[in-house]
Amino acid sequence: MAEKDLKALFLHQLKDTYFAEQAILKALPQMAEAAQAEELKGAFAVHVKETEGQVKRLEQVFQLLGEKPAGVECKAIQGIIEEGREIAQAFGGGEALDAGLIAAAQAVEHYEITRYGTLLAWAKQLGLTEAEGLIQETLVEEENTDQILSELAEDAINPAAAT
Repeated sequence: MAEKDLKALFLHQLKDTYFAEQAILKALPQMAEAAQAEELKGAFAVHVKETEGQVKRLEQVFQLLGEKPAGVECKAIQGIIEEGREIAQAFGGGEALDAGLIAAAQAVEHYEITRYGTLLAWAKQLGLTEAEGLIQETLVEEENTDQILSELAEDAINPAAAT
């Protein structure tokens, strides 16, 4: 029977998050292409590079655990990404498109913040000090991206969509 302890749960969550980051890497360029505002296109492009680094850090955590990097299907992120696609299709070319893309991107960020926060708590509990540092670095990036998107929405995108 497979282990059902916190370390096994940590590994399962790590695989889920790895799958999610891979899916996000595929979706971000599509979101950047759909975006109308140059600032939003730029924010998505920056986050592609960050996400590539986040994937590498996850691979380092797998290595620390003596595991090969692998994902398990994450239906939650697939649903969030699909909602973003639906918004892009429904509002393509309209004034509110970028506001909708930001909302979709923030749904992704909030999902990631939740996952990395949980992984961080479990890494601390398990005494995985090196993994803690890697996960903390990614968590800070995700929180910063969420803040950047909020500021972009509030300062420029939402007011433009409302006029």
